[in-house]
Amino acid sequence: MPIKTLKKKEVPKVIMAEKAGQFPFTRGIYPTMYKDKSWTMRQYAGFTSAEESNKRYRYLLDQGGSGLSVAFDLPTQIGYDSDDSMADGEVGKVGVPISSIRDMDRLFNGIPLDQVSTSMTINATAATMLAFYIVTAEKMDISAHHLKGTIQNDILKEYIARGTYIYPPEPSMRLVTDVIAFCENHVPQWNTISISGYHIREAGSTAAQELAFTFANGISYVQAAIDTGLKVDEFGKRLSFFFNAHNDFLKEIAKFRAARRIWAIIMKERFGATNEKAMCCRFHVQTGGSTLTAQQVDNNIVRTTIQALSAVLGGTQSLHTNAFDEALALPTDQSVKLALRTQQIIAHESGVTKYVDPFGGSKVIETMTDELETEVMAILEEIDHMGGSIKAIENEWIQNEIAKSAYEHQQSVDNKTQKIIGVNTQIDHDDSEPNLQDIDKMAIQRQVKSVKTLKTERDNENVRIKLDILNKTAKSTDNLMPSIIDCVRAESTLGEVANTLRTVFGEF
Repeated sequence: MPIKTLKKKEVPKVIMAEKAGQFPFTRGIYPTMYKDKSWTMRQYAGFTSAEESNKRYRYLLDQGGSGLSVAFDLPTQIGYDSDDSMADGEVGKVGVPISSIRDMDRLFNGIPLDQVSTSMTINATAATMLAFYIVTAEKMDISAHHLKGTIQNDILKEYIARGTYIYPPEPSMRLVTDVIAFCENHVPQWNTISISGYHIREAGSTAAQELAFTFANGISYVQAAIDTGLKVDEFGKRLSFFFNAHNDFLKEIAKFRAARRIWAIIMKERFGATNEKAMCCRFHVQTGGSTLTAQQVDNNIVRTTIQALSAVLGGTQSLHTNAFDEALALPTDQSVKLALRTQQIIAHESGVTKYVDPFGGSKVIETMTDELETEVMAILEEIDHMGGSIKAIENEWIQNEIAKSAYEHQQSVDNKTQKIIGVNTQIDHDDSEPNLQDIDKMAIQRQVKSVKTLKTERDNENVRIKLDILNKTAKSTDNLMPSIIDCVRAESTLGEVANTLRTVFGEF
């Protein structure tokens, strides 16, 4: 029986009407996508000490990584120095502790900051961490104009999904817009915010909710920036997004395609953007941490590969692949190298990078893309009726919607309608545990001691003067970044900057 050929009129409209690099960017934000340049290959890392983390970053760069991604410990995320009693038991557990400019200097020792792109997953203390980075570059005689990277700086999703906030929403939003405004003039190649759906998905949302709640937050940030007098066609070019890649392979591809289309429409129709670069949804993807299993950890290699491939086929600009042992501990050199090799094999051996939007025109993918767009737009309309994402967060509607989805997913796992290999099916009771990375307890002690030493060696009178100026700036409407940078140059600590702002802004 002869194969039926597709008639011209049957070709899906999107493949006929739209090319990659053209509004609304469903097929990709660049005309040639990966034909000319691969995505940035990052591996998220941060260990008990700045020195140990620096060693890992150098290792990753030597193995072919093209960007750095910094994980910070919990005290750093919520504005406490390593020697603070509030930090007891948490220093260096989930990332690197950074309490001062000396820590940041050690973190990037020997790494040319004008030649690498650095992503920092930090939110409540994002302004201070960016100040540390800028001053570290200064010491290398590198101008802030040459720095490339991303600061997450997405505080709204902290209220929704993670909880590492310090200040109430209003001053927190001021810190966000101050960073955006400062970077526009002083760090022009820096992505001023990475609006994160990743943590929303990790908390249990659906794919559609991940996009909708992320874009609702994005709308709030854009409006806040406009309200301060910034031009959407300018700051819009430096906005970026951070999404999760889960196991539903085809749906994840459709999700990334729908994300570009939806954001382009929002920026053009809602905010009147005319610069296409300001309409582009540029995003980083990390494979799903919540999909990793402690049982049969080798299976995580397969999960991560599928997820990474969906991100590439969906057109990501940057990618992190989780190591297979991360459900149990910080990854080892061996496991993180394998995770990086996964990206490299996809890039150089799979052949998928030879084509722009390989799934474009697929009836299944195009239908899924359209359906996700419809569902996301409906959720955004509902949030608009509530008064926007901040109101929806304050009345806990978004949090409750995520909780419902998480509960429904867990039910499906418990009743085995959703099969998880090694967890609720194909269970292997003889599964052996891999070699794991241990926390260096001596490094924790050295870190605490180093902070105490700093506070005795520096010019404390100069620190007091700079912190006092920061206090006065916080009480005004002036941009906070120049004052924070001055505090950092004087060797004020992260905790001292955060506490100064706490006295003005309060805590939430």
